[in-house]
Amino acid sequence: MPELNKSIQKLRIVLPFFYLCPVMMEEVIRFYDEQITKYTAIHQRLKRRMYHVGTLRLFLFVTALIILWFFREAGWMTLTAWTTAFALPFVALLAYHTKLSEKKAYAEGMTRLNTDEKKALNYDFSAFEGAPEQIDTQHPFTLDLDVFGTQSLFQSINRTVTSIGQSCLTEWFMYPLEEKGEILIRQQAVRELTGKVAFRQDFYVTGITCKGHHDDLTQLKTLTGQATEASSFGAVWRAMLWLMPSAWLAIIVGIGFGWLPVWTAGAMVALGFLIANLPGRKIHQLCRSIDKMEQLLRAYSQLIGKIERETFDAPLLTSLQQHFVSEKTSASRAIRRMSRIIGALDQRYSTIGIILNLLYLRDMRQVMLMEQWLRTHSTHFGLWFEALAQTDALCSLGGFAFNHPDYPYPAIAETYFVMEGEALGHPLLHREKCIRNDVCISKHPYFMVVTGANMAGKSTYLRTIGVNFLLACIGMPVCARSLTVYPARLVTSLRTADSLVANESYFFAELKRLKMIIDRLNAGEKLFIILDEILKGTNSKDKQKGSLALMKQLIAKEACGIIATHDLLLGTLEDEFPHDIKNYRFEADITDDTLTFSYRMREGVARNMNASFLMKKMGITLSE
Repeated sequence: MPELNKSIQKLRIVLPFFYLCPVMMEEVIRFYDEQITKYTAIHQRLKRRMYHVGTLRLFLFVTALIILWFFREAGWMTLTAWTTAFALPFVALLAYHTKLSEKKAYAEGMTRLNTDEKKALNYDFSAFEGAPEQIDTQHPFTLDLDVFGTQSLFQSINRTVTSIGQSCLTEWFMYPLEEKGEILIRQQAVRELTGKVAFRQDFYVTGITCKGHHDDLTQLKTLTGQATEASSFGAVWRAMLWLMPSAWLAIIVGIGFGWLPVWTAGAMVALGFLIANLPGRKIHQLCRSIDKMEQLLRAYSQLIGKIERETFDAPLLTSLQQHFVSEKTSASRAIRRMSRIIGALDQRYSTIGIILNLLYLRDMRQVMLMEQWLRTHSTHFGLWFEALAQTDALCSLGGFAFNHPDYPYPAIAETYFVMEGEALGHPLLHREKCIRNDVCISKHPYFMVVTGANMAGKSTYLRTIGVNFLLACIGMPVCARSLTVYPARLVTSLRTADSLVANESYFFAELKRLKMIIDRLNAGEKLFIILDEILKGTNSKDKQKGSLALMKQLIAKEACGIIATHDLLLGTLEDEFPHDIKNYRFEADITDDTLTFSYRMREGVARNMNASFLMKKMGITLSE
């Protein structure tokens, strides 16, 4: 894998930009093909080995039955010897078969992951979660930029394998970074994880089978926060932990030597059952709160163990890693211990669980062990899972960077406001069809006013700018030849919707959105504003008047952004504010009764509007 990264870096130097994408993507596709071939072969080999092991187990079982049949008249010592001779290799083969099954499942997971990643290179993200529950019409930009949901930006990037990791990643998208130093630190971590493909893929396949739900750890965190120095069981119960097995030992020895009658064992069973069930309600309530968390914590322990053993150089990654390791213990071992405690409690109603509870109060022992665990690790628990969540989220960013080797990391400006870039494209548009355009805002106040015909590319351009700005502020590479941004707070109004529930009209929803922008500017926030067709919910006269007034107010408040409109009257604002407003256009070209689009942004105000042309094409007669 390091060889692939080195070859990509060499290509960046040798080849011009327009050659980079196909050449680099061929390298990435080749890598996934090699991984699919490798793990498919491993899967087939393990499948054959498991078949042979299963056949051998069957042979041992049948042979053992035949031999025991022939020696059925022999003494019990002979029968025991033959049984043992066949049982030991049978059990060993059973354990070996289990290990082979785990390896086969891992190979299947690796094959599936690399197949899904290859599909993602062709813009099929259906194998990954898009977090549609995060769609929020009131959020400043996520709805307008298609951040969440099916075929969304988040779905194209999300490779988290824990519920807490996905929650962390969604927060990064909803609340991007605003400090240059923090962005650069995250960029450095993403760069390193880009090259750690083996670590990322191993991390993914290990964790994806047990992702869990976002509230799985809530009760355990609550228990941890309530951890006290004292046990919920007093000294009497702690003494019973030793008295019960001691009494059983004395009874067994007494019966064996004939000192006690056999019925004593029955009486002890009844007494043991009574004692074991006295704290049953308390134990049952505790078990309900942590039900079925054994597998989840075991998976988290494995994931943390992989982080603990990995070597990192980026400061952010080493800092997260240090949360897991202390002088006394490691987080992975501690969480694995809690997983085993919960597993033991989950078995309390099984036959073996009931027997062990009667013999030495197993359930109470496990509860006391859990209380001790909580007291010991209550201060570390939250830090462990926060660090796991961040590492999980960072792996997703590293995977996105690996899948887009031609995407550069943006430069981060220190002063408000800069948004300058060359050849920006939308990462969700097919790389072979995506038309790229520049952006140039280098001061405040400053607005780009983009006019143009229907379907000419204005809205796509606005989303392209917004998405790349968001990627830059999250700490990711961007779909551009180059980009420099200042991490202001992004606010958009591209897809305003009415609300029957709130009894809001489309126009009123627009006004609320614009009021939110003005209020935030009045509060002193530094915003990057992207608007599409201001006040489109009202009549033309009011729309023009309101749009002009809003633009002048935004300029007066030292704001920056991009505004797209069909209203050519807004193009006259450049004459009034020559240093603060610049006109750009997307044209629709009509030649020989044919409508074509270049999707290239040019300077100036749009000349050709195509609404009448399109209506005529649809058979709508227009009066002259």
